[in-house]
Amino acid sequence: MPPQSDEDNKPSDDELVVQTSVSGSATSQTPPPRDSKGRLQVAYDKVTFTPPRCRYDPARPFQFSMGLNVLFAFAGCFTVANLYYTHPILHLLSEDFNVTGEQASYIPTLAQAGYASGLLFLCPLGDLVKRRGYTLWLVWFTATAWVGLCLTKSYALFCVLTFITGVTTVTPQLMLPLVGDMAPAHRRATSLSIVVSGMLLGMLTARLLAGIVAQYIGWRYIYWISFALQYLILILLYLFMPDYPATNPGVNIWRRYPSLLLDILKISFKNPVVIQACLIGLFTATSFTCFWTTLTFLLSGPPYNYETIYIGLFALSGIGSMVWAPVFARTVMEKRQPLFSVIIGETICLVGVIVGTYSGKHTVVGPILQAICTDIGLQTSQIANRTSIYEVAPKAKNRVNTAYMVSVFSGQLVGTAVGNALYARSGWYASGSASVAFVAFALFVALIRGPHEKGWVGWHGGMKWRKPIPGGAQDLEKRAIHVLSDDTPASQVTVSPSSDHDDSDWSKDATHHGQRPSTKQPSNHR
Repeated sequence: MPPQSDEDNKPSDDELVVQTSVSGSATSQTPPPRDSKGRLQVAYDKVTFTPPRCRYDPARPFQFSMGLNVLFAFAGCFTVANLYYTHPILHLLSEDFNVTGEQASYIPTLAQAGYASGLLFLCPLGDLVKRRGYTLWLVWFTATAWVGLCLTKSYALFCVLTFITGVTTVTPQLMLPLVGDMAPAHRRATSLSIVVSGMLLGMLTARLLAGIVAQYIGWRYIYWISFALQYLILILLYLFMPDYPATNPGVNIWRRYPSLLLDILKISFKNPVVIQACLIGLFTATSFTCFWTTLTFLLSGPPYNYETIYIGLFALSGIGSMVWAPVFARTVMEKRQPLFSVIIGETICLVGVIVGTYSGKHTVVGPILQAICTDIGLQTSQIANRTSIYEVAPKAKNRVNTAYMVSVFSGQLVGTAVGNALYARSGWYASGSASVAFVAFALFVALIRGPHEKGWVGWHGGMKWRKPIPGGAQDLEKRAIHVLSDDTPASQVTVSPSSDHDDSDWSKDATHHGQRPSTKQPSNHR
């Protein structure tokens, strides 16, 4: 038998690992760890590195400044714009890729489908991870993949990249719950309205910018401009976005992720206000897209026969809601119950739809008023709905936001399909009457459940529209009721004036903004 060399007597790396797991004495024999990071991990580490000025310090929590609010609005504006650049240039895409107009129309559909997928599968992760790193990585990935859209000459590859970038374009939907966390309660509605206005501006800017650039330079240049804007957003967020702590720290992502979708349903049906908001959002969005889908057909045909450039100017109606929302939020939303603003928004929307529907064939003033009123009504309703649903589960804002946005997106799809079908069959009055019915039902849903109702239907608690003063007697009583609803003995409850209630399934006793209701024994309370 040949003698064994020293190399033969050395244990393998696998044996060393086994020995280490069995006995701690073998730890010294384990070879130094190898750098096994892949390129993607290295890129992720670099992108998500946090500068010292953005690092979280519990002793000095971040203040949500107006500058940060505007930054989030800017990021939301030009991120949402990614979904709408193709709308005015579909005929150019059809010519350049040598496909039919119907095939070219698949491109914006794929972008919306990708966005819906991102809402459902990526946004809920915002409740488990730090949102700074997650947001930066999504922006970086979107901007990097965007290069393919700028360069490719393949229709199939363009469609694939459109879907992928649509999936990762959900960063504004991560920012909105973060604004709900960071903004103080007395400024939450105003802060949300600024970000939502930025997102609405993105829809407007995308259509105008794409049409102008495509006409005078070429459609690919709009994609290069978007590419530059995405990296500008990445740089600004890298420098100024605070590293806000995870909402549910210590939760195992891989174990919890499969149950996130189920949690969305649980939280929604546990809180009737969420279902109410989702139904209102669904039917309002249905009316909104039903109008905008059929408006082009009305204006391009008799009696108007407008050219495309004039039809595109109707998008400027969004400026009215952009000015309205922050002012209304500051003067009304922050002082009244959210349902009060929802009812006002739906009423404005209903008046506009009725005027536009039944005067639109006679005067262009009708569609103009409808465009302005539906924009104002939709945005007012959405901001107020978000304000109300974010309060029901502070530890699950992203999951609640996902439930709401999936409902809104479903309404957009239904509105597009119903509007086109009714207009093709019976014309403007038929599609407009459907819009009236949709908004009327949304208003009905808002009216059947009062602002203080705990059940599904009713007005128990009365019509007290004014919000309780923070730290006042009504506020403390409300918080005590919320805490006691968790079946905690009254003798064990201590309610602080600035505490928040949490209906999340996880970490009920975890600190939120440094102040939470204490449910410990009085002798242990500090």
